[in-house]
Amino acid sequence: MRIIHYIGMDVHTTNYTLCDLSRRINPISGDVEDRMGCPITIAPDYKLVVKFVDKLRSMNPADDVSFVCGYEAGCLGYSLYRQLTDCGIECVILAPTTMAVSRDSNVKKNDKRDAAVIAKCLAFSTFKSVHILSEQDDQVKEYIRMRDDHKQQLKENKQQIMAFCHRHGMTCEHANWSQKHLKWLKEYSLSPIYRETLDEYLRTYAYLTDKIESLDQRIKEFAQTPEYKSRVDKLVCLVGVQEHTALATIVETGDFSRFPTANHYAAYLGLIPAERSSGNKQGLYSITKAGNAHIRTLLTESANCFSRRKTGQKSASLKARQSRNSREVIAYADKANERLRRRFQHLVFSGKKHNVAKVAVARELACFIWGLMTDHIDLLGVG
Repeated sequence: MRIIHYIGMDVHTTNYTLCDLSRRINPISGDVEDRMGCPITIAPDYKLVVKFVDKLRSMNPADDVSFVCGYEAGCLGYSLYRQLTDCGIECVILAPTTMAVSRDSNVKKNDKRDAAVIAKCLAFSTFKSVHILSEQDDQVKEYIRMRDDHKQQLKENKQQIMAFCHRHGMTCEHANWSQKHLKWLKEYSLSPIYRETLDEYLRTYAYLTDKIESLDQRIKEFAQTPEYKSRVDKLVCLVGVQEHTALATIVETGDFSRFPTANHYAAYLGLIPAERSSGNKQGLYSITKAGNAHIRTLLTESANCFSRRKTGQKSASLKARQSRNSREVIAYADKANERLRRRFQHLVFSGKKHNVAKVAVARELACFIWGLMTDHIDLLGVG
């Protein structure tokens, strides 16, 4: 008798809930029988999962027994996957948006039901697994996201300073956050406690600014390591893509070849329109926003650069970045940059809102990035 145990795990930082769906396959007749076990709740320790698997294995010592564990992507990241894999237990991480769930899942939902749903998804393959990043990529990804957290803190600090100025009638004729504006903030005459309050805000601003500058320098060092240098050098040939965006895109995506086409990669980033069509009616809506939100945000910010430069112009910094690549890559990037500039202008002149044009250009930018990373640079007639 061959037995496959599909163990669905609903995991939290406080507890794990395990549900076993065992599939018994008769090697002679080929008959298949599924049995759903009673879910159990354990402490959040992978060793207890291993103990649960060993117990199931000991119940059928004479049979051919195998195990597949799975849990939804979430707070644990890759940690539980790596711990179980190191123990020789097959494990997958399920992408939540791809899991098939029953219609009553929103009516009655708890940890035991969630674990049973995961077990069924594993048994009937009604899900897509999350791509597992390498240890190196995961470490760099965490570092970049830490830097972006500091950037968010700086943004909030700026908002707090401007709100303070508005509350006390402070208006400045200089551009916000220019050197003249910062000098004006430091020299503005205020009551002692008000002055002390603003100075504390400005000290936080100076600290975060210096911190982000040092983090950016460290990210540039990561980008020049042998693991990433050649790929980063290709991506920075595109307008609006510098070392930070290039490296983040590489480490967050991992293996670009797992996407068969450029449109599949754009869909992974959630940059394609949502569709609700039925019969003769076709409904297209805003982008799906599924998949990797971090890369989607970076590429949308990069796409905004195509509205700031006239067609045919190439900055000195872009020329310097492109000089590290082959003629074929530079030609591909130039054609991509030209197309995206014209695309942005066409959308704006045809009446589309700026944000709509920016997102549309970000989708095409993602497609060109896929082309560079998978060596499909002949799609524009290059090479």
